[in-house]
Amino acid sequence: MKDFADKIAVITGAGSGMGRDLAVRLSEQGAHLALCDLNEQELQRTVELCDNRVRTSMFVCDVSDEQALEKFRDATIEAHQQDTINLLFNNAGIGTTESFLTGSRSSWEKTFDVCWNGVYLTSRVFIPLVVAADEGHVINTSSINGFWASLGPSRTHTAYSAAKFAVKGFTEALINEFRLHAPHVGVSLVMPGHIGTGIAANSRVIVEGELSPEASELAAAFRNGAPTTSLQAADVILEGVREGRWRILIGEDAHILDAMVRADPEQAYEESFVTQLHEAGVLDVLVR
Repeated sequence: MKDFADKIAVITGAGSGMGRDLAVRLSEQGAHLALCDLNEQELQRTVELCDNRVRTSMFVCDVSDEQALEKFRDATIEAHQQDTINLLFNNAGIGTTESFLTGSRSSWEKTFDVCWNGVYLTSRVFIPLVVAADEGHVINTSSINGFWASLGPSRTHTAYSAAKFAVKGFTEALINEFRLHAPHVGVSLVMPGHIGTGIAANSRVIVEGELSPEASELAAAFRNGAPTTSLQAADVILEGVREGRWRILIGEDAHILDAMVRADPEQAYEESFVTQLHEAGVLDVLVR
């Protein structure tokens, strides 16, 4: 898909971060948008930032709720007067470091439900509309934690990592699935490194209902210490879609970490590996 003009793009998690910047960039390139997020105020702000020459619809939606997603689909069809879409960005996600063994089960499962079931259920609901179009592309956001299940030796990261590994496997399996049953549809797997977004703060609010001063400070450090902005990430993703690439790493840190894990996978969870990450200047805000 070389041109996004007059295409219809569905973007989950469009109220902030990469989802918002994907929406803005696509609107600038003439794509019509159907956006969803849990935060209605921030979602409305995204709509206001988009180019008003394109058609933009919004829907407040929890991507882990299949019935809500079906309502989002129906609202999209009604708003755009078309029962096909061209682009599906499974972008919504949250992240916690809740321990599988000692932490809250509800927090763990909420993270997994949004990050994996959100991709799976949104795909179930919207991919038939992509397949029904003349051309289409599905873009699923995994993470560097989809190939390296760690934030370093001092923190757990099982829910988010398990979900992102699932997204990676699902997306890679779709490559052949589409070749067999829908050869006009492409697929891309997005694996961002450390991107300057509000995911850390948003996740705490969604999972715990509030943001403590300590969590707020950590979230600010995460956002402000990132080597790649969400706008830069959006540009890399869209370039990858235009080039038809199924594997899209975002950020130099993602490329370095990917190469290091591939070079010596047996050592990837040892302290010596983390030392090498620090020496390479990779993920210093995250890995401790």
